[in-house]
Amino acid sequence: MEAFVYVIHCGSFNKAAEALYLSQPSVTARIQSLERELDCRLFDRQGKQVQITEEGKRFLPYAQQLITTYRRGKLHVHRQRKLPEELRIGCTVSVSNYVIPELLPKLKQRFPDVHYKIVTGVTDDIVGKVLGKEVDIGFVRNVNHPQLHSAKLYEDPITLYAYEGHPFVGSERVTIEQIADQPLVFFECGALDWLRIHRMFENLDKPPNIQIQTDNSETAKKLVIGRAGISFLPGLTVRQELVQGKLIPLKVPETEGIALQTNVIVSPGEYAHFMNAIIEIGKQFMSPIGGVV
Repeated sequence: MEAFVYVIHCGSFNKAAEALYLSQPSVTARIQSLERELDCRLFDRQGKQVQITEEGKRFLPYAQQLITTYRRGKLHVHRQRKLPEELRIGCTVSVSNYVIPELLPKLKQRFPDVHYKIVTGVTDDIVGKVLGKEVDIGFVRNVNHPQLHSAKLYEDPITLYAYEGHPFVGSERVTIEQIADQPLVFFECGALDWLRIHRMFENLDKPPNIQIQTDNSETAKKLVIGRAGISFLPGLTVRQELVQGKLIPLKVPETEGIALQTNVIVSPGEYAHFMNAIIEIGKQFMSPIGGVV
């Protein structure tokens, strides 16, 4: 492709060979190979002069585009070899609280010379920051955006949790009617999956007994431990409390399959080495504790 474009630009095979640091027979052989591939003549040769054919004129913009794409790709590959001095991470509050403290030390082991900056926000804000190049990598709820590369990091099942000694502890299953009568601490993070929790109560004669509403999982969790009520919570938020026996999961068949998905997002072609490392590390520490898969 370069030989073809250079012959046109320089006006002769000899001058194209000099510009490409090749011999004239080598340039000729490359043009002949391209002509065989395309099954047409690209130049009319008249002594030392060459004239581009109509077929060559039609092919020229495509050749130029291929060369440009190749050079951009080459630059991108070499740029990716050099790691950034600082990786800017945008994430939701839950990821900041429960994922980053476990993930970041392992990430630093792989990229020890990189510094990390973490900012938190809701999913829409983080998506905007990645698009605007304000952060390099985002941790968000399950989103698909045409200008971003998105990959699933983990799914976090939503389960009903009670404090130690609650009457429901030890029950094989708890009905929606029983739950609705209990004082509820309702954690709401705005994800679509929470709509499915709301819908479980739609067919009841009376609304659920929601005593407290909060958009902070730590607040909801501590209120349950303090016996203010029971609560639907993502499993990742209660891993430590489950091990300590401070919170007990309750079996509610209607909640099976309801989970919050967290994705990693980057601009296409950027920070792939970090993204792959994050997903690999995530698989290691996202154990089944608390129902996390």
